[in-house]
Amino acid sequence: MTTQFNQPKIALITGASRGLGKNMALHLAKDGVDLILTYQHNTADAQAVVAAAEKLGRKAVALQLDVSQSATFPDFAAQVQQALQQHWQRTTFDFLVNNAGIGLHVPMTETSVEQFDLLMNIHVKGPFFLTQQLLPQLADGGRIVNVSTGLTRFAIPGYGAYAMMKGAVETMTKYWAKELGARGIRVNVLAPGAIETDFGGGAVRDNESLNQFIASQTALGRAGQPDDIGGALSLLLSEQAGWINAQRIEASGGMFL
Repeated sequence: MTTQFNQPKIALITGASRGLGKNMALHLAKDGVDLILTYQHNTADAQAVVAAAEKLGRKAVALQLDVSQSATFPDFAAQVQQALQQHWQRTTFDFLVNNAGIGLHVPMTETSVEQFDLLMNIHVKGPFFLTQQLLPQLADGGRIVNVSTGLTRFAIPGYGAYAMMKGAVETMTKYWAKELGARGIRVNVLAPGAIETDFGGGAVRDNESLNQFIASQTALGRAGQPDDIGGALSLLLSEQAGWINAQRIEASGGMFL
């Protein structure tokens, strides 16, 4: 299989059993990248992604992980180490994609402490401490991509708490790039615009009026498709993007310009 990488790489993608994470995983598999993907509940969906990757000629493993439960991360890192040794006879992987997340559309005046804390645990505390645990297994010269959102650039009422968390992700990305530069690790943000998936209840995909509004406010005249984001991730992880570091790359088709 032709690959854009000099040798097969291994990517760990959180939340890769569905939605954008699934699309990212399969894009990378087509590029010749092996996979460790995480899922929270749906084992069947995760194994379906594994099977699809294997059909493309790649090795793939699915591990259960709830990114809101940071106390479980040391055990998860041990599972990753075991998987690397068992399936690849290696001790390191090459790419970490912090993708797992949930949406929330609630006005500031109605946002509960419980909702805020859950968003914080999943989108900020989760990636921070998961990455901390996995750094010993991330190869020197590797790459980290943190998934953010177009909502950190433009404001749509009701998404403030969610966007705040992603703003924190974008800030920590710059700090990680600085701190990990000595190991040759590049760290970037991929910020999708509105994409037709089941995220947030599938509103962009299923609500025709919302979809048409997004299309009218996007330079390329349509809402995004999962393949748009999977392709952008492949680009960021490619050898050709090796000098891109500490950057926020928005893949939105030109929303709200």
